[in-house]
Order: sequence, then C-alpha cells, then structure tokens
Amino acid sequence: MNHRILNIATLNIAVKAARRASQIINRASMNIPHLEVANKQVHDYVTEVDREAEAAIIRILTESCPDFGILAEESGEHNTGKSEFRWIIDPLDGTTNFIHGFPQYAVSIALAKGNQIELGVVFDPTRNELFTAARGQGAYLNDKRIRVSSRIRLDEALLGTGFPFRDFTHMDSYLAILRELAEKTSGLRRPGAASLDLAYVAAGRLDGFWEFGLAPWDMAAGSILITEAGGLVCDFSGEANYLTDGNVVAGTPRIFHSLLQIVQNHRPKTLQA
Repeated sequence: MNHRILNIATLNIAVKAARRASQIINRASMNIPHLEVANKQVHDYVTEVDREAEAAIIRILTESCPDFGILAEESGEHNTGKSEFRWIIDPLDGTTNFIHGFPQYAVSIALAKGNQIELGVVFDPTRNELFTAARGQGAYLNDKRIRVSSRIRLDEALLGTGFPFRDFTHMDSYLAILRELAEKTSGLRRPGAASLDLAYVAAGRLDGFWEFGLAPWDMAAGSILITEAGGLVCDFSGEANYLTDGNVVAGTPRIFHSLLQIVQNHRPKTLQA
C-alpha cells in the first residue's frame, strides 16, 4: 500500500473514531451536573466522558490497525514496539470548558510515523466542525480546503494562547510575553482547548498561537493541520521538538517569525538552548 492510500485509509478510520467519541460527548453534555469529575492533579480534571470517549476511540483504531501503537491522554501507552506507527489521542481536549458548559472543546487524533506526524483530525462536536489533514494532501474543514491567513503584520494579528494552569514556574516569562503581545497585536484570545486553537490557525481564524507546557496529544493533530495549511510550527528554540518539550509557537509564515522572536526574548533561561 503506497503512502497516499495508507494516509487516506487511516484518516477515514480516525474520522470515524472522532465522530463516535463526539456522540458520547454530546450525549453527556445534556447532563453535565450529574457527571463524575475527578482531579488528576491540581486544576486538571478528568470525567467519565473522557474515559468513555477514549475507550471508544481506541476500540475503533485497534480494530482497524491492531499493530499500531497508541499514546492516549487518560490510559497512556498501548501496543508499544509493535509498529513504527502510533496514534496520539486526546478524547476530550478542553475538559474544564466541558464541565462548565463552555462550548469550546474537541476530540483530537493524530497518527505519527516515528517522530513525524502523518495525519490529524480535530473534531468540534458543538459546531460539527471537522478539521482534517494528511501529509502532502492539504488541510480541510468539513471537506473544504483551508489555508492560514494572509496577514503579514503583527499589529493586525489575532493570536491565541493558553494560560498556565498546573505549573506556574515560568509565569513571569509568560506574563512578559503576554504584555508585549497585548501592546503589539490586534488582540489575544485564550479559549481553553489547544487543539482547536491550532486548528483555528490552520483555518485563518487566528494568525498565530503560543503556549508553554503542553502534552503531545494537545498539539499533534493541530500541528499537521497548520503545516498542511501553509503555516509554520516550532518549539521555543525554533526547532521541531515541540511534541517532546511541550512548548509551541505557530502561525502564518510572516506572523510566525515576529511571534517567535518575542517569545524567545522573554523565555526562561531554563528553556533556552
């Protein structure tokens, strides 16, 4: 099976899994006050919905691709060492939003081959918006091709970010970046689901995004959406290690460089190369 056919087949499997998870999420959203909610750590929540949606995703993926590895937010690693391919799953990105009834959350599924993301799916169940991308085949929103925005000036840009909510070690650096960008851009937004923020960069709704301390499942699908939509993604050193170090900068080609420079000017010494 050639690379393109493999990506199309596996992308369809990922879409099926994301839609199944969204059915579980939408059903649960009708009865949020009665959900079981637990703390994984301070300010980091998990619900029965996260676990049920993740189980449904894993079931569909493993039925179709039994040898592929899996890295899932709630249940960790599965099938390690069986294949060079690995699914990276966030069954409900934006759990805090979800349990408050704030309609900004998503299902995120990516497929990696070694260290390279091959495809990604981000599905917003509240808006029925399906973002998809496969390497070399472009990025789409509900089957319509999407591109990053054409803005080139930082003072016209709308940027997304995520506030630190678990680890406040680098809060001073984050606030310094926030302050400079607040003064130099058209606006800043913090909706609370990184996978959707990255999808919005791919779709031209945001011109850039940065955040500290994310997990691979927060970024994997969104990163290929952006690169396939003509944008750029890197870590704070300007390298491609964001999935491992958790720090990410993304944007349109021109906005990206201005944003990265400001982030680098204020990043903590411990995060510098």
